Amino acid sequence: MYKRVLLKLSGESLGGPSGKGIDENRLNAYAKEVADAVKEGLQVAIVIGGGNIFRGLQGAGKGFDRVNGDKMGMLATVINSLGLAMGIRSQGIEAEVFTATPMEPVARYYVREHAVQVMEKGGVALIAGGTGNPFFTTDSGAALRALEIGADALLKGTRVDGVYNADPEKCPDAVKYEELSFAKAISDRLKVMDSTAFALCEQGNMPIIVFDMNKEGNLSKLIKGEKIGTLVHL
Repeated sequence: MYKRVLLKLSGESLGGPSGKGIDENRLNAYAKEVADAVKEGLQVAIVIGGGNIFRGLQGAGKGFDRVNGDKMGMLATVINSLGLAMGIRSQGIEAEVFTATPMEPVARYYVREHAVQVMEKGGVALIAGGTGNPFFTTDSGAALRALEIGADALLKGTRVDGVYNADPEKCPDAVKYEELSFAKAISDRLKVMDSTAFALCEQGNMPIIVFDMNKEGNLSKLIKGEKIGTLVHL
């Protein structure tokens, strides 16, 4: 169904049950899911958040300067990307980390063509550091990179099985959407992604699929065309 996708993962999901630090079991599970998809012919780029280590917006609420807090958050995404890249390599798939700001020799500076080359050769491109600017979330960074690399879809891997009209972990009566429009997602302030990311994808006609990444096999099922999660589109 898809040739090339951008997979967006949250940092908290990489932290496992606690949402903190890097959970080795969760990291290896994600690495296997991605590697299996690549072995089936899918080209994959990954953007991962840094909330399991540090979130700039939360830091600002505790007295941190927002700009420097966001810089710390960007560095946290690099740490997560380096860890996930090692996990993917252990599955026999090449993986390379790119950063939005120069950070050699830790990782390569992000250039669209270089990231695409890695994917076309059967590797995974992990694009870290958000957009390289404060005040933008990694969701917005994921939307931007998905458009840049010409992805067929942006896959948002979460710990719930789609988009609901309320938080399903707090509201047992929450109703799941099978599909919804970007306009509704923005007007209803659905918080699965921020409004900037939704707006970018709407302008670029980039479909978003929100699905449960923690359920084994879901990524492979999705790329084979099974209806998994919630589709957000024009």
